[in-house]
Amino acid sequence: GTTAELAGFEADAVLDLSGHVVMPGMVNTHHHMYQNLTRVMVQDDELMVWLKTLYPIWAELDDEAIGVSARVAMAELIHSGCTTSSDHLYILPNNCTLDSTIEAAREIGLRFHAARGAMSRGESQGGLPPDRCVEKEDAILKDAERLIHTYHDASRHSMGRIVLAPCSPFSVTPELMRDAAALARQHPGVNLHSHLAEELFEDKYCHEIYGMRPVEFAESVGWLGDEVWFAHSIFMMSGEIDRFAETGTGVAHCPSANMRCGQGIAKIREMLDKGVKVGLGVDGSASNDMSNMFMEARFALMLQRVAPHHYLSEKPGGRGGAALLGRGDIGHLAPGMSADFIAVRRDQLGLSGTERDPLAALVLCGPFRVDYSYINGREIIGKGAFRSFDVEEALADHRAVMNRIYNQ
Repeated sequence: GTTAELAGFEADAVLDLSGHVVMPGMVNTHHHMYQNLTRVMVQDDELMVWLKTLYPIWAELDDEAIGVSARVAMAELIHSGCTTSSDHLYILPNNCTLDSTIEAAREIGLRFHAARGAMSRGESQGGLPPDRCVEKEDAILKDAERLIHTYHDASRHSMGRIVLAPCSPFSVTPELMRDAAALARQHPGVNLHSHLAEELFEDKYCHEIYGMRPVEFAESVGWLGDEVWFAHSIFMMSGEIDRFAETGTGVAHCPSANMRCGQGIAKIREMLDKGVKVGLGVDGSASNDMSNMFMEARFALMLQRVAPHHYLSEKPGGRGGAALLGRGDIGHLAPGMSADFIAVRRDQLGLSGTERDPLAALVLCGPFRVDYSYINGREIIGKGAFRSFDVEEALADHRAVMNRIYNQ
């Protein structure tokens, strides 16, 4: 609305943002925050080699590593305009839990959907991950229930929710997928998330093990529905996209990681035309190497334009991601919505000449760092600096943990 419409309201505080572009905070729908401990390590291999190279390093993670990597990832996200994020933590060796990521989100002030990932099918059972990286399925479900009862808040304007997120068709059993879906549907606001149709290896695996395609497998275990969203979904046929639209199943589009690992281009234009919910995800920092929402929005726009017949004009970022997470209270600014917004100074070299469409400029001319970030009405960044979060301390802790893990 216009400034004139505010005349009848009283404010607790007035923030002068003249000379700034103000927009709703962006929503990150797919991440693996722990991976910023292994940035730029595997640069030129396809996904399966990439995973097999990094699994032994990730097997050394502990709760301290999970916590310090989450703090760094969250700070990076907030600097790039993110106010709500999910994190898919699917490797939990050495008695790790999601608790440290939830504590990190509370410390920094990020609206957070903690996705309790899991791998239960190791190499000895025909899966991809090493046996030392997998968990027992009864323990996975027990911990998922603990997290729901301890942390899940389904209320409007909630700052924290739990998501159940078995990792992929080649790292868990159909039984775990079914049990996780049943558990989630017992609790309002607990959504479901996984990787699907990300890699040609996955298509071959599902054919050989289950006798069906990945999307058919997902439907067979009860994993299509309005409360479900998948990461990537690159290798989908038109009929499968129709099925996503019919069931309300969503997709987290991760263009940077898909380009980095040479996986392919998701059919985002077709998905949007058919009514599939689509949000943005930065993906893990070992496959993207950054957690920057402005950059992800730019790549999403550009990548679709090089794909035949998939020209994309939308500037993705907020509303699509909010829909994936089942949030009707974030993603745009209006009376009654959560006060999640960001502001970027317009007097920057990279924004000169963009007066006619400063909002588009944040996607096309970036990436930028925000000068203000408000989450749930609380100032997280002001004048370009965190108000109550010590970035230097977080980076020092991160370096120490990274060196410890590499030296083990």
